[in-house]
Amino acid sequence: MNLQKQAGLAWIIDLGGAALFAWGIADGVAAAAAGQAVPGAAFAAMLGGELVRAATAWAVPVLAVRGAQATTAPLRRNLVERLLGSGAAPSSGQSAVLAIDHVATIEGYETRFVPARVAAAAAPLVAVAIIACASMVAAGILLGTLVPFIFGMILAGTAAKRASERQLEALGDLSDLFVDRVRTLPILRHFAAEERIARQVGVATREVAARTVAVLRVAFLSSAVLEFFSALAVALVAVYCGFSLLGLLPFPDPETLTLREAFFALAMAPEFYLPMRRLAAAYHDKQLGEAARTAISAVPEVVAPAAVPGVFAGVEAKDLVIAWPGRTIGPVSLLIGGTTGLVALTGPTGSGKTSLLAAIAGQIAASDGRLTTSSADQIAWAAQHPLILPGTLRDNLALAAPDASDVELLAAIDRVGLGPMLAHRGAGLDLPLDHRGSGLSGGERRRLGLARALLADRPLLLADEPTADLDAESAAAITALLRDVAAERAVIVATHDPRLIAAADAEVTL
Repeated sequence: MNLQKQAGLAWIIDLGGAALFAWGIADGVAAAAAGQAVPGAAFAAMLGGELVRAATAWAVPVLAVRGAQATTAPLRRNLVERLLGSGAAPSSGQSAVLAIDHVATIEGYETRFVPARVAAAAAPLVAVAIIACASMVAAGILLGTLVPFIFGMILAGTAAKRASERQLEALGDLSDLFVDRVRTLPILRHFAAEERIARQVGVATREVAARTVAVLRVAFLSSAVLEFFSALAVALVAVYCGFSLLGLLPFPDPETLTLREAFFALAMAPEFYLPMRRLAAAYHDKQLGEAARTAISAVPEVVAPAAVPGVFAGVEAKDLVIAWPGRTIGPVSLLIGGTTGLVALTGPTGSGKTSLLAAIAGQIAASDGRLTTSSADQIAWAAQHPLILPGTLRDNLALAAPDASDVELLAAIDRVGLGPMLAHRGAGLDLPLDHRGSGLSGGERRRLGLARALLADRPLLLADEPTADLDAESAAAITALLRDVAAERAVIVATHDPRLIAAADAEVTL
């Protein structure tokens, strides 16, 4: 049994505490009405009931939160892998909403709604059974008000689902618009487009506000339905118990109530609708959570290339197709064999060289065809725009070799020709870097990525335009380095550089 269900069961146990407290109160009131001293058992029942309710009030959120985190953690990991590896991934704004906001929404659903649903499925029947021990008629009154209440909640729930889906869609559109405009802010300011962009954001914001109000309208409607039937049920029980004690019922009383029983039934009557009140309070989380799951399920699963364990033995692609929005690359068929050597992928810009490298590295999924290559831990990747994290040069190099010493890191730096740059700056491995690699030229950033790939020391090295943005001397040095590396392992480069192509052992033109 998962932790959310245990939290729901704790709420059912809470009814036992409520019954103990109600019986203690009823016993005390009955004794006082008879002119007797309140018995110690009544005080003990009240104290025991409060302790039980205090324990469940502590246990429910603890169990629910831990259970929700256990449920959403693998979902978040899987979703991030799908967003990073999907060839048709959403925009960055939509991706952020999916990976952060939608997962948080599902966590709220798991924390609040799931335990409430478990409790609402059984707790009202448990409450009715407890009340029936004191008054069968009061229990029947509560059950009678339940039928129209369920019908009203079904209608409100259907409307809430549609409204929540529209709200999440509008939130995603607003986030996407905002991220895109912030990314291009210098260009927008250059063309004096501030007013027009402000209007676009304003329209998107008003759309979110309108759809949020629609969700709240449905939520208030469902709350009104619940409060009406809850108040009606308690009122009918109160009227029945009062008239029964006074002997004023307009029909023969099917049971004989004492003050103790009547007070107990009346005190327990609100507990009948309490689980459903909790469920209604969390119903908005349910609709948002289900809408978020629907949106996440639309992100395609990543189909990794067939991995060949062990030492790199080649790359084989058969009718490989990589689909991007508005563009399709392929079909491509190629066979690259051998454990060493330098292979150059060539072709015009847009022919798919970078996409093919990314597919071989397992970073994007092919839409069709077959791709067989090494497992991901056998591949080192030197991207055209390498990942740079805020921190130091040492931190960024250590991504590939966490246990490498400073001597090994500096050797890799010298090997790719970045030693003079470090000497000029006088910062060494403590050179600070931001996420853009500010202060580094395009060629220096590429060589940083290549140094990291060399530190990874894997059988297959993939390099995307390793000599771009370099002067002739630096490009010649990198070409010579790749030739040396190709004597030890397989190297595949995507390039337009004729000198690098000439130095390759084989050329594959796309």
